[in-house]
Amino acid sequence: MLYNTVKTTLRQGVMLAGFRASPAFIAAFGVLLITVAALFTAPYIGMADNGDFFRNIYSNGLYFSQPDYDSQYFGYFVKHFGIYQYYNENGATLDSSQSLFIKLAIALNKLLFSSTVFDIRFQAAFYTILYVAAIYLLVEAITCRMTRKQGMIVAVLAVFIFGDTGYTAYFNSFYSESLVLIMMLFIFAAWLLLYRKRYNDYFLLVLFVISGLILTTSKQQNAPVGIILSVLGFSLLWVRRDRIFRSLTVVSLILLLAAGIGTYLNISKEFVNINQYHAMTRGVLQDSANPETSLESFGINRQYAILKSNIYYEQYGTVDVNSPLLEKDFYSKYGFVSILKYYVKNPDQLSSMLNVAAQSAFSIKPAAMGNYEEAAGKEFRAQSHFFTLYSLLKGILAPKTFGFILLWMVLVIGLYMPSFVKALKARDLRGLQRMMLIVASMAIGLSGILVSIIGAGDADISKHEFLFTLAFDLVSLLAVSGVIGRRVSSSREPAADRAGKMPNVQEGVSV
Repeated sequence: MLYNTVKTTLRQGVMLAGFRASPAFIAAFGVLLITVAALFTAPYIGMADNGDFFRNIYSNGLYFSQPDYDSQYFGYFVKHFGIYQYYNENGATLDSSQSLFIKLAIALNKLLFSSTVFDIRFQAAFYTILYVAAIYLLVEAITCRMTRKQGMIVAVLAVFIFGDTGYTAYFNSFYSESLVLIMMLFIFAAWLLLYRKRYNDYFLLVLFVISGLILTTSKQQNAPVGIILSVLGFSLLWVRRDRIFRSLTVVSLILLLAAGIGTYLNISKEFVNINQYHAMTRGVLQDSANPETSLESFGINRQYAILKSNIYYEQYGTVDVNSPLLEKDFYSKYGFVSILKYYVKNPDQLSSMLNVAAQSAFSIKPAAMGNYEEAAGKEFRAQSHFFTLYSLLKGILAPKTFGFILLWMVLVIGLYMPSFVKALKARDLRGLQRMMLIVASMAIGLSGILVSIIGAGDADISKHEFLFTLAFDLVSLLAVSGVIGRRVSSSREPAADRAGKMPNVQEGVSV
């Protein structure tokens, strides 16, 4: 009885508002409600600092204002930070597109709250608005050719997956995963909308390239993203025949390629050393049956086998990780390419590392960081379970082997291969875009795994594989949605668009 009353009231409210809510609107509104409840009502949910925040806050005019901040590392989320009032002597620790969003949030904070204290929820509010818009476009792209009932099922699935606070808790932190999440959704939605021929192609191209540039430059690990998008995005040249669109597409792809290369070349020496150290101690040596022999294959003295499993940040480490001796006899002996060659020559060890990576590949949020403020009275490193059913089920049920990842890729590509071949035979170049998007998303996800293993071993691997778990969710949602709305009959009622109008539906269209 209560359910029918609520349902009737909501339906009347929507109709009185002058439009019929589309699946995209329902999904976006649902994610908005859940995110507001999680991040902006007590007890506030966020992400504890694992020691990385300093890279983003000092150069953007913020500092740690709490005297006991050090005691809250990993355990408690902190929402207030100080704003520098005078000269800020701190230079940029790393160049990241994230700085733009932090500075915008600080400006909004000063305008509405305080000029001396920064409340990180202003950043979360900014991210939430962008995220809700991305969810809307994503669900619209998936459901625009479905019946209303099918579209609503997809909307519920989208809320279930992307409303999960395992994703949105990042908004109340200075981790770049917030931007990765939002921009990856925009890229996926824009490309899929181009395939659907929905909305203006020029607008979608601009959205695609801006999101791609921000994602690529958000963190150094994402350098391959720009390269992948520029190579596989080459197919976008033939979406339209007019010269202006093709010229803009060429410029866009060149910008993405340059951003990828530039991000890689701009990695600071400090981060090179950190990742390089872990690539050997937590990668090559970690699973090696004979660490001494592995070191000798790089021309490194076998005595450095004592560094096996060591962490760069250890307070009382085995060696001084910044010593000139280590620079001369250790760091200078290997790099990304030489480690890649080593794994190619030692496939068993590569397979072992890939399976190690697969164990964390389906984790949305790291278990090492707490989600509550200390004032909430929760225990150290306590994690929120508010609207986290999807992330919990995903972590429990997903097979923890790299073989499953390969099987998933084969199944999804096989599902869409017939329509790809059909479009290829018909020379429907726009019709090829869905497969190109799927392959690009998979490649981006795999780059997150491979770059993590080769570039930093298993150090902080669950956080480094965020790109893969996100790509997995996006592609899986598209595939499941395709099964739900496999064939759309012209006699059925399609999902409403923003104006309440019904889009044209072709009989027998594969979605």
